[in-house]
Amino acid sequence: MTIPSQNILSVSTIDGLGDEVNSVRLRTAKIVGEYIIPQESILAGQDGEEKRDSLYEELRNHVREQGLWKPHLPSEYGGMGAGFLTLAYMNEIMAWSPFSSSAFGIVPPSAGNESVLAKYASPEQIEKWLLPSIRGEMQSCFSMTEPDNPGSDPRSLTTTARLEGDEWVINGRKWFTSNARNADFAIVMCRTETEDDDGGVNSKMTQIIVPTDTEGFEHVRDIPVWGHTGHSHGEIKYNNVRVPKENALGSRGTGHAAAQDRLGAGRVYHCMNCVGSMWRAFDLMVKRATERQVHGGLLEDKQFIQGFIADSYMDIQASRLMTIHTAGIIESGKDPRTDISAIKVFVPNAFHRVVDRAIQTFGGIGVSTDYPLAGYYMGARTLRIADGPDEVHKILIAKNVLKQYHSGSSWDFG
Repeated sequence: MTIPSQNILSVSTIDGLGDEVNSVRLRTAKIVGEYIIPQESILAGQDGEEKRDSLYEELRNHVREQGLWKPHLPSEYGGMGAGFLTLAYMNEIMAWSPFSSSAFGIVPPSAGNESVLAKYASPEQIEKWLLPSIRGEMQSCFSMTEPDNPGSDPRSLTTTARLEGDEWVINGRKWFTSNARNADFAIVMCRTETEDDDGGVNSKMTQIIVPTDTEGFEHVRDIPVWGHTGHSHGEIKYNNVRVPKENALGSRGTGHAAAQDRLGAGRVYHCMNCVGSMWRAFDLMVKRATERQVHGGLLEDKQFIQGFIADSYMDIQASRLMTIHTAGIIESGKDPRTDISAIKVFVPNAFHRVVDRAIQTFGGIGVSTDYPLAGYYMGARTLRIADGPDEVHKILIAKNVLKQYHSGSSWDFG
């Protein structure tokens, strides 16, 4: 029984943003605040799958009418065609509810795969894989991480694809392949070059489309996350899996670049999602503080709680400004790598702190499923590992800063 938030309904225009971006923000907030948050129990399936599915279909139709459907895709594929900064602002608002993404047609990992296909796929692949995914006729998964190699170094991957005649022959082992159990096809990161090939280590990777009903595609298990099953983070074995040569996504050796396109943008969107979820947690915490009587007074009168409110407000504002700044750098065409790493470290840690304070304010009910806080807490901790652990990103930040100074240039603070 989550309490509908009021603050998201008071989203107003931001000076300096164009009318179009502000309009998108306001329309998104109206849908999330008036239609999604008040009906979260239904969307969670508490009233049955039939009622849940019917409501989702109603919401999706409404989102389409508002011109906000699949904002990550260009208009020629039925998407909204939102710019990078616009989508970042949308993610902040959609993240107030864990049920928004599906209502807006942004369902991971299929949404990320759709973006990659839209950029790299051939016309034949678009017809066969992208368009059915957009229409909801197919689901997909992204198969990259391997249990025997560090996920923080994608160049260490050892799953191979060997070209035999007109077929790729794939062998290897992957895990944390999200949505593997439900997927109709996987986009698999493979090593397609040998160590003595020219072009550098990054040119040795190719992404290949593999239908999940192909012989040799073995779904070993779903990996429980935080003790919970049903997340469909699959462990997959590729045992001499044969697919046509034309299933390579983009040209041979472009797999690393395609992965970075996906992961770099994804990190910014994840951080804006964190900001939106932080606002929701903050809103719930403050509301609780103004209503809960304890030890002869309201929680809001206790200095510990006042400290929670102040610290959380600072964490949220710092996270938001850092992430919007990074999105602006990407949209301008400048090199965003240092700033992406900076927000990837700072924002999930701030998210963790904000949610932790909210749970402490709620007490026992804060770790129940009556509120979204427990899910936020686990998600925040997971993001300190997903898309690269904190430690790797800190090293990258330091290396990039030092490289700039050693070159004789001062640091560009944007």
